[in-house]
Amino acid sequence: MPASEMLKSHRPHDGTLLWEGAVAGASEVAAAVARARAAQPAWASAPLGARIGLARRFAERVAAHAAPFARLIAEETGKPLWEAETEVASVAAKVEISVAAHAARTGTLERPFAADRHGAIQAVRHKPHGVLGVLGPYNFPAHLPNGHIVPALLAGNAVVFKPSELTPATGEYLALLWREAGLAPGLLELVQGGGETGRALAGAEIDGLLFTGSAATGAALARQFAETPHRILALEMGGNNPLIVWDLPAGRVEAAAAIVLQSAFLSAGQRCTCARRLILPEGPAGDALLEAVVAGADRLIIGPPLAEPQPFMGPLISNRAADGLLAGAAAIGGRVIRPVRRLHEGLPFLAPGLVDVTGLAVPDEELFGPLLQVVRVPGFAEAMAAANATRFGLSAALLGGNRALYERFWAESRAGVVNWNRPTNGAASSAPFGGVGASGNHRPSAWYAADYCAFPVASIEAEAPAAPELKGLN
Repeated sequence: MPASEMLKSHRPHDGTLLWEGAVAGASEVAAAVARARAAQPAWASAPLGARIGLARRFAERVAAHAAPFARLIAEETGKPLWEAETEVASVAAKVEISVAAHAARTGTLERPFAADRHGAIQAVRHKPHGVLGVLGPYNFPAHLPNGHIVPALLAGNAVVFKPSELTPATGEYLALLWREAGLAPGLLELVQGGGETGRALAGAEIDGLLFTGSAATGAALARQFAETPHRILALEMGGNNPLIVWDLPAGRVEAAAAIVLQSAFLSAGQRCTCARRLILPEGPAGDALLEAVVAGADRLIIGPPLAEPQPFMGPLISNRAADGLLAGAAAIGGRVIRPVRRLHEGLPFLAPGLVDVTGLAVPDEELFGPLLQVVRVPGFAEAMAAANATRFGLSAALLGGNRALYERFWAESRAGVVNWNRPTNGAASSAPFGGVGASGNHRPSAWYAADYCAFPVASIEAEAPAAPELKGLN
């Protein structure tokens, strides 16, 4: 096969080759969908208990291979090993969470049909869509696609999965563990490749597409799906997330600064829920918080994923990503508080940066990396206006204030994840996860993933036909 048709994955921390494999073209994607279509009916007709049992065996395989799985994720993404270990734990935990969510969100409801005198019942049950495509991201290359795959399989669907072209090895390993658990051929088909492969999957004869990634790609998929409203499309996209610090209690500056650092720079800023904009009051209170954040940023260890002691953050996923963030930072302008800069020539390690953009018309874009924009405002009304001055609406958080202030913040925020005195990137798998505006299309994942993996069927049922009372007869 020509080199141009091979996909390669390189370790971002040193540039060495980790994995290579064949790219799936349109014909290979169509064949994978056909295999999934053939396998799906038997899987859907299997008892729910059998599907749950297989998913639990998958969780057992993940736990048994946790160490090599985490090492692979760390090497392919550059994230520290400790963080990759938490991702693997989330992959395993997703099964029981999805089992509970499937029962709560798509369980069977049966009750007497009040309008009938002959003992009929009213029932609501759920059916799988059929074949669902899953497009995975690179920042959580196992956990996020798995968050679609598990509930989709539990509902009785077959899945065709395309990992990010930047993390194909992790996607391949995830599919391998499903096969080791005993999942029948065709029920989780893997296709590798970049944008062309993703477009081929989105345009194939599937019944829906579950996507996690950028707003630009999500918008392109929405256009592609505009003429196929019968196919479900679940979009989980990024955010330009605000973090307001207001009325901090005495002695809480250092704690708040630590939350800011985690919100902005965890995973090298490569989480869709990372804080992009820090909104502070004018005056000494804002100055003190900002000084503590800068001092904390100076202490963050940045290094290879397997280094000892473990770093707080590793490199960005690629030099292209690092170049894009540096260009975005330069385009913002503003007063540089702490420059975002390369730490190693030719490698995507970046020192986290802060820039004061107060009073500037800054492009409303998700700059995906360790860069935090600072906005100073005179009052809380202006803080809320600044927080909502975005087309995105994924995550928002308030540090400080009392219950009344938080309730105002919650009511006025345009976001699907709203936290108080916790990081913007703190979300529970036992709750829905998603955003509004350019952050999603009102199909939240996590606990609510069951909602888009099956559709409800309403029935009125009786054991024998009974003549209705017809009106208007001679």
